[in-house]
Amino acid sequence: MTNTIYGLFEEIVRIQPETTAIIENKRTVTFRELSDMVDMIADSFPDGTKAVGIVMRHRAEMIASILAVLKTGAMYIPAEPSFPSGRIHYMMEEAKVDFILTEMQFASKLENYEKIYSDCSICTAAPGSVNRIYTQKPENLAYILYTSGTTGRPKGVSVTNRNVCHYVRAFENEFHPKKGDIMLQYSVCSFDIFVEEVFTSLLNGAALAIPSEDDKKDIRSLMDFVERHGVTMLSGFPYLLAEMNHLDSIPSSLRLLISGGDVLRGHHVDHLLDRAEVYNTYGPSETTVCASYYRCRDGQVLEDGTYPIGHPVLGAEIKILDSEGNELPKGETGEICIYGDGVSNGYTGDHDEENKAFVSLSDGSRMYRSGDLGYILPDGNIAFLHRKDTQVMIYGKRVEVMEVESKLYQCSGVEQAIVRPFTDEEGLSYMIAYIVPSRTDLKVSQVRRELSENLTSFMIPEFIVKMPQIPLNINGKPDMTRMPVVMKEGQAYERIG
Repeated sequence: MTNTIYGLFEEIVRIQPETTAIIENKRTVTFRELSDMVDMIADSFPDGTKAVGIVMRHRAEMIASILAVLKTGAMYIPAEPSFPSGRIHYMMEEAKVDFILTEMQFASKLENYEKIYSDCSICTAAPGSVNRIYTQKPENLAYILYTSGTTGRPKGVSVTNRNVCHYVRAFENEFHPKKGDIMLQYSVCSFDIFVEEVFTSLLNGAALAIPSEDDKKDIRSLMDFVERHGVTMLSGFPYLLAEMNHLDSIPSSLRLLISGGDVLRGHHVDHLLDRAEVYNTYGPSETTVCASYYRCRDGQVLEDGTYPIGHPVLGAEIKILDSEGNELPKGETGEICIYGDGVSNGYTGDHDEENKAFVSLSDGSRMYRSGDLGYILPDGNIAFLHRKDTQVMIYGKRVEVMEVESKLYQCSGVEQAIVRPFTDEEGLSYMIAYIVPSRTDLKVSQVRRELSENLTSFMIPEFIVKMPQIPLNINGKPDMTRMPVVMKEGQAYERIG
Protein backbone atom coordinates (compact mmCIF):
# COMPACT_ATOMS: atom_id res chain seq x y z
CA MET A 1 0.00 0.00 0.00
CA THR A 2 1.41 3.39 -1.02
CA ASN A 3 1.72 5.71 1.96
CA THR A 4 3.36 8.78 0.45
CA ILE A 5 1.50 11.65 -1.15
CA TYR A 6 3.76 11.80 -4.19
CA GLY A 7 3.54 8.01 -4.59
CA LEU A 8 -0.27 8.23 -4.81
CA PHE A 9 0.04 11.12 -7.27
CA GLU A 10 2.42 9.09 -9.46
CA GLU A 11 -0.10 6.24 -9.57
CA ILE A 12 -2.86 8.56 -10.80
CA VAL A 13 -0.57 10.09 -13.43
CA ARG A 14 0.25 6.60 -14.71
CA ILE A 15 -3.42 5.54 -14.82
CA GLN A 16 -4.97 8.69 -16.35
CA PRO A 17 -2.26 11.03 -17.71
CA GLU A 18 -4.52 12.94 -20.11
CA THR A 19 -7.34 13.52 -17.64
CA THR A 20 -7.83 17.08 -16.39
CA ALA A 21 -6.21 17.73 -13.00
CA ILE A 22 -6.45 21.53 -12.58
CA ILE A 23 -9.17 23.85 -13.85
CA GLU A 24 -8.79 27.62 -13.96
CA ASN A 25 -10.86 30.19 -15.79
CA LYS A 26 -8.49 30.45 -18.75
CA ARG A 27 -6.69 27.10 -18.77
CA THR A 28 -6.85 23.46 -17.82
CA VAL A 29 -3.88 21.29 -16.83
CA THR A 30 -3.83 17.51 -17.30
CA PHE A 31 -2.22 15.13 -14.81
CA ARG A 32 0.67 14.61 -17.24
CA GLU A 33 1.20 18.36 -17.61
CA LEU A 34 0.99 18.82 -13.85
CA SER A 35 3.53 16.04 -13.37
CA ASP A 36 5.89 17.68 -15.87
CA MET A 37 5.54 20.95 -13.97
CA VAL A 38 6.30 19.13 -10.70
CA ASP A 39 9.45 17.62 -12.19
CA MET A 40 10.73 20.96 -13.43
CA ILE A 41 10.15 22.65 -10.08
CA ALA A 42 11.69 19.80 -8.05
CA ASP A 43 14.80 19.84 -10.24
CA SER A 44 15.33 23.53 -9.41
CA PHE A 45 15.80 22.76 -5.70
CA PRO A 46 19.29 22.58 -4.20
CA ASP A 47 20.47 19.18 -2.99
CA GLY A 48 19.58 18.29 0.59
CA THR A 49 16.39 20.36 0.74
CA LYS A 50 14.35 19.46 3.83
CA ALA A 51 11.82 22.27 4.37
CA VAL A 52 10.33 24.74 1.88
CA GLY A 53 8.10 27.74 2.50
CA ILE A 54 5.22 28.29 0.06
CA VAL A 55 4.03 31.89 -0.37
CA MET A 56 2.15 31.99 -3.68
CA ARG A 57 -1.12 32.84 -5.36
CA HIS A 58 -3.60 29.99 -5.72
CA ARG A 59 -3.08 28.51 -9.18
CA ALA A 60 -1.67 25.41 -10.88
CA GLU A 61 1.91 26.50 -10.15
CA MET A 62 1.18 26.55 -6.43
CA ILE A 63 -0.21 23.00 -6.46
CA ALA A 64 2.75 21.83 -8.57
CA SER A 65 5.14 23.51 -6.13
CA ILE A 66 3.64 21.67 -3.18
CA LEU A 67 3.85 18.34 -5.00
CA ALA A 68 7.44 19.13 -6.03
CA VAL A 69 8.42 19.64 -2.40
CA LEU A 70 6.82 16.32 -1.50
CA LYS A 71 8.51 14.58 -4.44
CA THR A 72 11.92 15.49 -3.05
CA GLY A 73 11.01 14.02 0.34
CA ALA A 74 10.88 17.47 1.95
CA MET A 75 8.00 19.20 3.77
CA TYR A 76 6.20 22.43 2.89
CA ILE A 77 5.19 25.30 5.17
CA PRO A 78 2.35 27.31 3.56
CA ALA A 79 1.47 30.95 4.18
CA GLU A 80 -0.88 33.25 2.32
CA PRO A 81 0.87 36.26 0.73
CA SER A 82 -1.69 38.46 2.56
CA PHE A 83 -0.45 37.33 5.99
CA PRO A 84 1.47 39.89 8.07
CA SER A 85 5.22 39.79 7.47
CA GLY A 86 5.92 39.20 11.15
CA ARG A 87 3.77 36.08 11.22
CA ILE A 88 5.25 34.68 8.00
CA HIS A 89 8.77 35.23 9.31
CA TYR A 90 7.99 33.54 12.63
CA MET A 91 6.58 30.47 10.87
CA MET A 92 9.44 30.15 8.40
CA GLU A 93 12.10 30.67 11.05
CA GLU A 94 10.68 28.13 13.49
CA ALA A 95 10.20 25.56 10.72
CA LYS A 96 13.81 26.20 9.58
CA VAL A 97 12.94 26.47 5.90
CA ASP A 98 15.80 26.12 3.42
CA PHE A 99 14.16 28.61 1.08
CA ILE A 100 10.75 29.98 0.10
CA LEU A 101 8.96 29.26 -3.17
CA THR A 102 7.21 32.48 -4.11
CA GLU A 103 6.59 35.08 -6.82
CA MET A 104 8.45 38.31 -7.57
CA GLN A 105 5.57 40.48 -6.36
CA PHE A 106 5.93 39.11 -2.81
CA ALA A 107 9.71 39.47 -2.54
CA SER A 108 9.56 42.52 -0.25
CA LYS A 109 7.68 40.51 2.38
CA LEU A 110 10.33 37.81 2.44
CA GLU A 111 13.57 39.68 3.02
CA ASN A 112 16.48 37.72 4.54
CA TYR A 113 15.24 34.42 3.08
CA GLU A 114 16.55 32.46 0.14
CA LYS A 115 13.88 32.51 -2.55
CA ILE A 116 13.05 30.58 -5.69
CA TYR A 117 10.60 32.43 -7.92
CA SER A 118 7.96 30.36 -9.67
CA ASP A 119 7.53 33.10 -12.26
CA CYS A 120 11.17 33.22 -13.39
CA SER A 121 13.81 31.27 -11.44
CA ILE A 122 12.40 27.81 -12.06
CA CYS A 123 12.29 28.16 -15.84
CA THR A 124 15.97 29.05 -16.04
CA ALA A 125 17.32 27.00 -13.12
CA ALA A 126 19.81 24.24 -13.75
CA PRO A 127 19.06 20.92 -12.03
CA GLY A 128 20.70 20.55 -8.62
CA SER A 129 22.55 17.42 -9.72
CA VAL A 130 22.59 15.04 -12.66
CA ASN A 131 20.38 11.93 -12.43
CA ARG A 132 19.07 12.98 -9.04
CA ILE A 133 17.12 10.25 -7.22
CA TYR A 134 14.27 11.32 -4.97
CA THR A 135 13.10 9.25 -2.03
CA GLN A 136 9.82 9.65 -0.16
CA LYS A 137 9.02 7.85 3.10
CA PRO A 138 5.66 7.51 4.87
CA GLU A 139 7.12 8.83 8.12
CA ASN A 140 8.52 11.97 6.45
CA LEU A 141 6.74 15.17 7.39
CA ALA A 142 4.51 16.42 4.56
CA TYR A 143 3.72 19.86 5.94
CA ILE A 144 3.55 22.08 9.02
CA LEU A 145 0.35 24.09 9.50
CA TYR A 146 0.39 26.95 12.00
CA THR A 147 -2.48 27.55 14.42
CA SER A 148 -2.86 29.81 17.46
CA GLY A 149 -0.78 28.87 20.51
CA THR A 150 -1.58 29.09 24.23
CA THR A 151 1.84 30.59 25.00
CA GLY A 152 1.17 33.64 22.85
CA ARG A 153 3.13 32.16 19.92
CA PRO A 154 1.72 30.32 16.89
CA LYS A 155 2.27 26.56 17.01
CA GLY A 156 3.03 24.41 13.98
CA VAL A 157 1.31 21.05 13.60
CA SER A 158 3.66 18.48 12.02
CA VAL A 159 1.79 16.10 9.71
CA THR A 160 3.36 13.09 7.97
CA ASN A 161 2.82 11.58 4.54
CA ARG A 162 1.26 8.56 6.24
CA ASN A 163 -1.22 10.82 8.06
CA VAL A 164 -2.36 12.44 4.80
CA CYS A 165 -2.61 9.13 2.92
CA HIS A 166 -4.78 7.83 5.76
CA TYR A 167 -7.14 10.77 5.30
CA VAL A 168 -7.22 10.44 1.50
CA ARG A 169 -8.43 6.84 1.97
CA ALA A 170 -10.92 7.80 4.69
CA PHE A 171 -12.38 10.48 2.39
CA GLU A 172 -12.58 8.05 -0.52
CA ASN A 173 -14.31 5.47 1.68
CA GLU A 174 -17.08 7.92 2.57
CA PHE A 175 -17.46 10.21 -0.44
CA HIS A 176 -16.13 8.14 -3.40
CA PRO A 177 -14.40 10.90 -5.42
CA LYS A 178 -13.35 9.69 -8.84
CA LYS A 179 -12.46 10.67 -12.39
CA GLY A 180 -15.10 13.16 -13.50
CA ASP A 181 -15.53 14.72 -10.07
CA ILE A 182 -14.36 18.31 -9.57
CA MET A 183 -13.49 19.75 -6.16
CA LEU A 184 -13.65 23.50 -5.51
CA GLN A 185 -10.38 24.91 -4.13
CA TYR A 186 -11.65 27.75 -1.98
CA SER A 187 -9.78 27.57 1.34
CA VAL A 188 -6.68 29.52 2.30
CA CYS A 189 -3.57 27.34 2.15
CA SER A 190 -2.81 27.55 5.86
CA PHE A 191 -6.00 25.78 6.91
CA ASP A 192 -6.49 22.04 6.61
CA ILE A 193 -9.61 22.32 4.47
CA PHE A 194 -7.01 23.16 1.80
CA VAL A 195 -5.37 19.77 2.44
CA GLU A 196 -8.77 18.12 1.98
CA GLU A 197 -9.54 20.01 -1.21
CA VAL A 198 -6.21 19.34 -2.90
CA PHE A 199 -5.17 15.85 -1.90
CA THR A 200 -8.49 14.00 -1.63
CA SER A 201 -9.35 15.14 -5.14
CA LEU A 202 -6.10 14.77 -7.08
CA LEU A 203 -4.94 11.58 -5.34
CA ASN A 204 -8.28 9.93 -6.15
CA GLY A 205 -8.23 11.00 -9.81
CA ALA A 206 -10.65 13.93 -9.51
CA ALA A 207 -9.92 17.48 -10.68
CA LEU A 208 -9.37 20.66 -8.68
CA ALA A 209 -11.08 23.90 -9.76
CA ILE A 210 -9.32 27.08 -8.60
CA PRO A 211 -11.40 30.30 -8.74
CA SER A 212 -9.87 33.75 -9.11
CA GLU A 213 -10.03 36.36 -6.36
CA ASP A 214 -12.80 38.06 -8.34
CA ASP A 215 -14.77 34.80 -8.41
CA LYS A 216 -14.59 34.71 -4.60
CA LYS A 217 -15.79 38.28 -4.00
CA ASP A 218 -19.34 37.18 -3.11
CA ILE A 219 -21.52 34.09 -3.01
CA ARG A 220 -23.16 34.62 -6.41
CA SER A 221 -19.83 35.06 -8.18
CA LEU A 222 -18.56 31.91 -6.49
CA MET A 223 -21.64 29.93 -7.53
CA ASP A 224 -21.24 31.25 -11.11
CA PHE A 225 -17.73 29.77 -11.12
CA VAL A 226 -19.04 26.47 -9.74
CA GLU A 227 -21.74 26.38 -12.42
CA ARG A 228 -19.36 27.31 -15.25
CA HIS A 229 -16.92 24.54 -14.46
CA GLY A 230 -19.31 21.82 -13.27
CA VAL A 231 -17.90 21.59 -9.74
CA THR A 232 -19.29 18.52 -7.96
CA MET A 233 -17.74 18.77 -4.47
CA LEU A 234 -17.40 21.72 -2.11
CA SER A 235 -15.90 21.86 1.38
CA GLY A 236 -16.24 24.99 3.48
CA PHE A 237 -17.13 26.60 6.76
CA PRO A 238 -20.74 26.73 8.00
CA TYR A 239 -21.17 30.39 7.05
CA LEU A 240 -20.43 29.55 3.39
CA LEU A 241 -23.09 26.84 3.38
CA ALA A 242 -25.46 29.20 5.22
CA GLU A 243 -25.18 31.74 2.39
CA MET A 244 -25.78 29.00 -0.19
CA ASN A 245 -28.81 28.01 1.88
CA HIS A 246 -30.36 31.44 1.22
CA LEU A 247 -30.05 31.17 -2.56
CA ASP A 248 -33.07 30.24 -4.67
CA SER A 249 -30.99 27.51 -6.28
CA ILE A 250 -27.47 26.11 -6.31
CA PRO A 251 -25.56 24.70 -9.30
CA SER A 252 -27.04 21.33 -10.26
CA SER A 253 -23.55 19.85 -10.68
CA LEU A 254 -22.96 19.93 -6.91
CA ARG A 255 -23.45 16.50 -5.36
CA LEU A 256 -21.53 16.94 -2.07
CA LEU A 257 -21.39 19.82 0.43
CA ILE A 258 -19.05 19.40 3.40
CA SER A 259 -19.16 21.66 6.45
CA GLY A 260 -16.14 21.80 8.73
CA GLY A 261 -14.11 24.04 10.98
CA ASP A 262 -16.98 25.26 13.14
CA VAL A 263 -20.36 24.26 14.57
CA LEU A 264 -23.02 23.46 11.94
CA ARG A 265 -26.55 24.47 12.91
CA GLY A 266 -29.73 23.12 11.39
CA HIS A 267 -30.85 26.45 9.96
CA HIS A 268 -27.53 26.81 8.11
CA VAL A 269 -28.43 24.03 5.66
CA ASP A 270 -32.16 23.25 5.94
CA HIS A 271 -32.81 24.22 2.29
CA LEU A 272 -29.75 22.36 1.00
CA LEU A 273 -30.57 18.88 2.28
CA ASP A 274 -32.72 17.97 -0.73
CA ARG A 275 -30.31 19.53 -3.24
CA ALA A 276 -27.07 17.69 -2.40
CA GLU A 277 -25.53 15.42 0.20
CA VAL A 278 -24.64 17.58 3.20
CA TYR A 279 -22.11 16.41 5.78
CA ASN A 280 -21.01 17.86 9.09
CA THR A 281 -17.39 17.04 9.89
CA TYR A 282 -15.12 17.38 12.90
CA GLY A 283 -11.39 17.16 13.44
CA PRO A 284 -8.52 19.28 14.71
CA SER A 285 -5.52 19.93 12.46
CA GLU A 286 -3.58 17.78 14.94
CA THR A 287 -5.43 14.69 13.67
CA THR A 288 -5.19 15.48 9.94
CA VAL A 289 -8.24 17.31 8.60
CA CYS A 290 -11.24 15.29 9.88
CA ALA A 291 -11.72 12.62 12.52
CA SER A 292 -15.50 12.16 12.13
CA TYR A 293 -18.33 12.54 9.60
CA TYR A 294 -22.08 13.01 9.99
CA ARG A 295 -24.56 12.67 7.10
CA CYS A 296 -27.13 15.38 7.78
CA ARG A 297 -29.91 14.12 5.53
CA ASP A 298 -30.23 10.89 7.51
CA GLY A 299 -29.85 12.55 10.90
CA GLN A 300 -31.42 15.18 13.04
CA VAL A 301 -30.51 18.37 14.83
CA LEU A 302 -29.83 18.24 18.57
CA GLU A 303 -31.74 20.27 21.16
CA ASP A 304 -29.21 23.10 20.96
CA GLY A 305 -29.81 23.43 17.21
CA THR A 306 -26.49 21.88 16.15
CA TYR A 307 -25.76 18.73 14.20
CA PRO A 308 -23.80 15.89 15.81
CA ILE A 309 -20.25 15.37 14.56
CA GLY A 310 -20.98 11.73 13.76
CA HIS A 311 -18.87 8.59 13.71
CA PRO A 312 -15.06 8.26 13.39
CA VAL A 313 -13.66 8.16 9.87
CA LEU A 314 -12.06 5.00 8.49
CA GLY A 315 -8.81 4.32 10.37
CA ALA A 316 -9.70 6.50 13.38
CA GLU A 317 -11.27 5.92 16.77
CA ILE A 318 -12.84 8.46 19.15
CA LYS A 319 -13.40 8.02 22.87
CA ILE A 320 -14.88 10.33 25.49
CA LEU A 321 -12.52 10.41 28.48
CA ASP A 322 -12.61 12.04 31.90
CA SER A 323 -9.71 14.05 33.33
CA GLU A 324 -8.10 10.85 34.63
CA GLY A 325 -8.17 9.17 31.23
CA ASN A 326 -11.09 6.84 31.98
CA GLU A 327 -13.58 6.15 29.19
CA LEU A 328 -17.04 7.50 29.95
CA PRO A 329 -20.34 5.78 29.13
CA LYS A 330 -22.83 7.12 26.59
CA GLY A 331 -24.44 10.39 27.60
CA GLU A 332 -21.71 11.57 29.96
CA THR A 333 -19.72 14.67 29.05
CA GLY A 334 -15.94 14.43 28.75
CA GLU A 335 -13.02 15.29 26.52
CA ILE A 336 -13.09 14.13 22.90
CA CYS A 337 -9.93 12.03 22.44
CA ILE A 338 -8.83 10.83 19.00
CA TYR A 339 -6.84 7.70 18.11
CA GLY A 340 -5.67 6.21 14.84
CA ASP A 341 -3.67 6.87 11.70
CA GLY A 342 -4.50 10.57 11.52
CA VAL A 343 -2.84 11.56 14.81
CA SER A 344 0.09 13.78 13.80
CA ASN A 345 3.63 14.09 15.16
CA GLY A 346 2.65 17.04 17.34
CA TYR A 347 3.96 20.59 17.41
CA THR A 348 7.32 21.59 16.01
CA GLY A 349 9.76 23.71 18.01
CA ASP A 350 9.66 24.54 21.70
CA HIS A 351 6.09 23.60 22.63
CA ASP A 352 6.62 20.99 25.34
CA GLU A 353 3.56 22.03 27.32
CA GLU A 354 1.18 21.90 24.36
CA ASN A 355 2.67 18.58 23.19
CA LYS A 356 1.37 16.97 26.39
CA ALA A 357 -1.95 16.69 24.51
CA PHE A 358 -0.32 13.91 22.47
CA VAL A 359 -0.18 10.70 24.48
CA SER A 360 2.00 7.72 23.49
CA LEU A 361 0.24 4.41 24.12
CA SER A 362 1.67 1.03 25.08
CA ASP A 363 1.09 -0.42 21.60
CA GLY A 364 3.23 2.29 20.00
CA SER A 365 0.28 4.33 18.71
CA ARG A 366 -0.68 7.86 19.78
CA MET A 367 -3.78 9.57 21.10
CA TYR A 368 -4.67 13.25 20.92
CA ARG A 369 -6.62 14.98 23.70
CA SER A 370 -8.53 17.58 21.69
CA GLY A 371 -9.54 19.93 24.49
CA ASP A 372 -13.10 19.74 23.11
CA LEU A 373 -15.96 18.55 25.26
CA GLY A 374 -18.62 16.18 23.95
CA TYR A 375 -20.63 13.05 24.64
CA ILE A 376 -21.86 9.96 22.83
CA LEU A 377 -25.51 9.90 21.80
CA PRO A 378 -27.71 6.79 22.24
CA ASP A 379 -27.29 5.93 18.53
CA GLY A 380 -23.49 6.02 18.83
CA ASN A 381 -22.97 9.40 17.13
CA ILE A 382 -20.87 12.00 18.95
CA ALA A 383 -22.18 15.41 20.02
CA PHE A 384 -19.75 18.33 20.25
CA LEU A 385 -20.36 20.84 23.04
CA HIS A 386 -17.56 23.42 23.25
CA ARG A 387 -13.89 24.01 23.98
CA LYS A 388 -12.77 23.39 27.53
CA ASP A 389 -10.15 26.13 27.29
CA THR A 390 -9.98 29.56 25.71
CA GLN A 391 -9.59 28.44 22.10
CA VAL A 392 -12.43 29.56 19.83
CA MET A 393 -13.37 29.31 16.17
CA ILE A 394 -13.42 32.60 14.27
CA TYR A 395 -14.58 32.35 10.63
CA GLY A 396 -13.86 28.64 10.82
CA LYS A 397 -10.28 29.10 12.00
CA ARG A 398 -9.03 28.29 15.47
CA VAL A 399 -7.83 31.21 17.53
CA GLU A 400 -6.18 30.97 20.93
CA VAL A 401 -7.48 33.91 22.95
CA MET A 402 -4.29 33.95 25.04
CA GLU A 403 -2.19 34.60 21.91
CA VAL A 404 -4.33 37.61 21.01
CA GLU A 405 -4.05 38.91 24.59
CA SER A 406 -0.30 38.46 24.46
CA LYS A 407 -0.04 40.56 21.29
CA LEU A 408 -2.25 43.27 22.81
CA TYR A 409 0.14 43.61 25.73
CA GLN A 410 2.91 44.26 23.19
CA CYS A 411 1.05 47.26 21.74
CA SER A 412 2.42 50.64 22.81
CA GLY A 413 0.06 52.48 25.13
CA VAL A 414 -1.71 49.35 26.42
CA GLU A 415 -1.32 48.79 30.16
CA GLN A 416 -3.80 45.92 30.62
CA ALA A 417 -5.67 43.74 28.16
CA ILE A 418 -8.28 41.00 28.31
CA VAL A 419 -9.83 39.21 25.33
CA ARG A 420 -13.02 37.23 25.65
CA PRO A 421 -15.06 35.29 23.07
CA PHE A 422 -18.78 35.76 22.56
CA THR A 423 -21.32 34.36 20.08
CA ASP A 424 -23.62 36.29 17.76
CA GLU A 425 -27.28 35.49 17.12
CA GLU A 426 -26.26 32.88 14.53
CA GLY A 427 -24.12 31.07 17.10
CA LEU A 428 -20.80 32.08 15.49
CA SER A 429 -17.93 33.34 17.62
CA TYR A 430 -16.37 36.79 17.77
CA MET A 431 -13.96 38.45 20.18
CA ILE A 432 -14.05 41.60 22.31
CA ALA A 433 -10.81 43.09 23.62
CA TYR A 434 -10.90 45.17 26.80
CA ILE A 435 -7.89 47.44 27.20
CA VAL A 436 -6.72 49.84 29.90
CA PRO A 437 -4.61 52.57 28.21
CA SER A 438 -1.40 53.76 29.78
CA ARG A 439 -1.96 57.19 28.22
CA THR A 440 -5.04 59.27 27.50
CA ASP A 441 -4.42 59.81 23.76
CA LEU A 442 -4.37 56.11 22.80
CA LYS A 443 -6.39 55.50 19.64
CA VAL A 444 -8.10 52.20 18.81
CA SER A 445 -6.93 52.55 15.20
CA GLN A 446 -3.33 52.54 16.43
CA VAL A 447 -3.93 49.35 18.42
CA ARG A 448 -5.46 47.64 15.39
CA ARG A 449 -2.56 48.75 13.21
CA GLU A 450 0.00 47.30 15.63
CA LEU A 451 -1.95 44.05 15.97
CA SER A 452 -2.08 43.67 12.18
CA GLU A 453 1.72 43.47 12.08
CA ASN A 454 1.66 40.05 13.74
CA LEU A 455 -1.91 38.74 13.63
CA THR A 456 -3.98 37.74 10.61
CA SER A 457 -7.24 39.66 10.15
CA PHE A 458 -9.54 37.02 11.67
CA MET A 459 -7.43 37.02 14.87
CA ILE A 460 -7.92 40.73 15.54
CA PRO A 461 -10.85 41.30 17.95
CA GLU A 462 -13.88 42.69 16.22
CA PHE A 463 -14.54 45.15 19.04
CA ILE A 464 -12.01 46.96 21.24
CA VAL A 465 -13.37 48.59 24.40
CA LYS A 466 -11.33 51.11 26.38
CA MET A 467 -11.73 50.69 30.14
CA PRO A 468 -10.53 52.89 33.04
CA GLN A 469 -9.66 49.67 34.85
CA ILE A 470 -10.42 45.95 34.72
CA PRO A 471 -12.97 45.09 37.43
CA LEU A 472 -12.00 42.10 39.58
CA ASN A 473 -14.08 39.59 41.52
CA ILE A 474 -13.42 38.48 45.11
CA ASN A 475 -10.89 35.93 43.84
CA GLY A 476 -8.84 38.64 42.20
CA LYS A 477 -9.80 37.54 38.68
CA PRO A 478 -11.45 39.69 36.00
CA ASP A 479 -15.16 40.00 36.69
CA MET A 480 -16.87 39.54 33.33
CA THR A 481 -20.29 40.30 34.81
CA ARG A 482 -19.15 43.91 35.20
CA MET A 483 -17.72 44.26 31.70
CA PRO A 484 -19.72 45.81 28.84
CA VAL A 485 -20.68 43.41 26.05
CA VAL A 486 -20.98 44.62 22.45
CA MET A 487 -23.77 42.54 20.90
CA LYS A 488 -23.46 41.50 17.27
CA GLU A 489 -25.94 40.50 14.58
CA GLY A 490 -25.51 37.33 12.48
CA GLN A 491 -22.68 37.57 9.94
CA ALA A 492 -23.44 37.69 6.23
CA TYR A 493 -21.18 35.93 3.73
CA GLU A 494 -17.65 37.22 3.85
CA ARG A 495 -14.40 35.58 2.88
CA ILE A 496 -11.61 36.17 5.36
CA GLY A 497 -8.15 35.27 4.06
